Amino acid sequence: MLKQFMLVLVASGLVATAAPFASAQNSPPSTQTNDQSPSAQEDGGRHHGPPDPAERTRELTKHLKLTSDQQTKVREALDSEHSQMESLHQDTSLSQQDRRSKMMEIRKNTDDQIRGLLDSNQQQKWDKMQANREQRMQNHHGGSPGSGQQNPPPQQ
Repeated sequence: MLKQFMLVLVASGLVATAAPFASAQNSPPSTQTNDQSPSAQEDGGRHHGPPDPAERTRELTKHLKLTSDQQTKVREALDSEHSQMESLHQDTSLSQQDRRSKMMEIRKNTDDQIRGLLDSNQQQKWDKMQANREQRMQNHHGGSPGSGQQNPPPQQ
């Protein structure tokens, strides 16, 4: 049960990161890219596992207009994050809270590393993408990330 919960938690965090790339504000909502798998198209573009580092690199390249050098370094950072997350999934010695904290730390380190590779215009876009992700996470999970507290769900 804990292993399944952690997998869902990581997947949702990674999906939340990939979502701004999949639904760019400048493109019409009905537009789908040709590189989405048929199952992703049928499922509204949602992934059922962590996005592939290569796919995340392609999406960042598209939205941030990364140079080839930046692409290489971003891909290395995402590959490292992926392998660290995989190792963390295999580590049964950590409590759920410790595992979640470690996942958030890995994620933050990768985000900081990627941001450091960007020029000022790209950083502005990146910051906006991150803010949008944080907002979606707050709305989805009912609290601020890392706060450990849950607020009531938003009224509709």
